[in-house]
Amino acid sequence: MSRAPVKQTLTIPGPAGGLEALVEAPAGAGPERMAILCHPHPQFQGTMHNKVVHTLARAMNDLGIAAMRFNFRGVGASQGSYGEGHGEVEDIYAVADYVRQHWPGASIWLAGFSFGAVVSARAAQQVAPLQLISVAPAVNVLGRELQEIPAMPWLIVQGDADEVVPEAEVAAWVNGLEPQPDYIVMPGVGHFFHGHLVDLRTLLINHLQSTDE
Repeated sequence: MSRAPVKQTLTIPGPAGGLEALVEAPAGAGPERMAILCHPHPQFQGTMHNKVVHTLARAMNDLGIAAMRFNFRGVGASQGSYGEGHGEVEDIYAVADYVRQHWPGASIWLAGFSFGAVVSARAAQQVAPLQLISVAPAVNVLGRELQEIPAMPWLIVQGDADEVVPEAEVAAWVNGLEPQPDYIVMPGVGHFFHGHLVDLRTLLINHLQSTDE
């Protein structure tokens, strides 16, 4: 059985004030990779403790990657107020800058769920992560527009029974992207992956296992 991850709570300087964060790193050597994880919509009870975001963190740790969850501005102990999606992109930039300053040898992965999937995709080209992961991206809430299409490897996972973000809308968005991301549809799965969190974790591990630095 793998050992529990080493946890560290942080306050990261952000453009609207301090951002509450939690780092969970596999026990052992310092992180060679750090995954920044972005939570669902701040105005609909989205926080870094969301179960899907927690599942993303566990999958990253299983892959030997440290995971940094954080609360967007105005959520939990993070200062500021909701930034209409634009401010949250700036928050991601601040977190990425913090990672690069404090773990200069670590490569960055970037992932998000729902609202967090869209804002992280918007931030991806500037952050330049090794890998981008989007789970149930809420393109029907924030819109499909990306100023720049992320150029790094990109995995999108979507449930075909999603009651919040219709799979047809996500598929239409994906079909308009060039280069095309890897797009995996999980049959019978709703937006919050109830009853399928273990399946999601397994899918992520199996698909990303071969991703190399």
